[in-house]
Amino acid sequence: MRRFLIAIATTFGVLVSPLPSDAMSTPDDVDNCEACEAVLDLALAHPRRASDRLRDQWRNPAETLAFFRVRPGMTVIDYMPASGWYTRILVPYLGEDGRYIGLNPDVSRGSDRQREMFADLAGRFPAKAAEWTGQRAERIGAYNSDRLPGTLDGSVDRVLIFREMHNLKRSGWLDAEMATFRRVLKNDGLLGVVQHRAKADAPDEYADGSKGYLRQKDVIAMIEAKGFELVGTSEVNANPADSADHPDGVWSLPPNLRGGDADRARFLAIGESDRMTLLFRKKS
Repeated sequence: MRRFLIAIATTFGVLVSPLPSDAMSTPDDVDNCEACEAVLDLALAHPRRASDRLRDQWRNPAETLAFFRVRPGMTVIDYMPASGWYTRILVPYLGEDGRYIGLNPDVSRGSDRQREMFADLAGRFPAKAAEWTGQRAERIGAYNSDRLPGTLDGSVDRVLIFREMHNLKRSGWLDAEMATFRRVLKNDGLLGVVQHRAKADAPDEYADGSKGYLRQKDVIAMIEAKGFELVGTSEVNANPADSADHPDGVWSLPPNLRGGDADRARFLAIGESDRMTLLFRKKS
């Protein structure tokens, strides 16, 4: 094990070394994998994450990826990767034997703004991800869901959705995107979701996605209705200090602080949003 960790540390500037066979886990393995944890710790500590680490206390990446049972060597879709916060963790963590794929929604019939924000991920994302991670752009998969190659069908271990369920709901993308996730996931593949959480008794008009918050029971029901079953929930990303009833919704809080100086100190003291963390399995 010691020699293995030294090898990882030596090559980490490029990609981590493959895990020994006895450190690999099956999708049902929820036990801790010490070698996996060591690789992840190195990914999290990399100097490229110097500014990202300020948000680790709210996003808890090590605990979140462990709950989602993500292991080196897997094929993982990072849905709507945006500015690459999780890209900078997942690419080195998955390693040489793994595959990272950024995926944006099908916006071919979307608004001008949607196309401006999300279209042509294949053309725009790999070069950015290569710069972020120090890897070759050819190693970074990137697609919009209407351009996913059929060769990916049934080959993906994990689909991860970080704080984007409100966009799926309010933009009308939910049905098509969930069908895509089911198509590409392996039969034992898992879908991990982190989402801003509204209070259970929040009114419909506040929890419709327009404020960024959704009720946990609604998210579970939406996903289960699309051919998934709930495997488990976690409170690892909970924030009891968040009342989840802000005038500008979740964007009142860090990192957006949409209200400017108004109540800035109070919102900084709250921190990032209260979040549900959910794990689903693709139904046969």
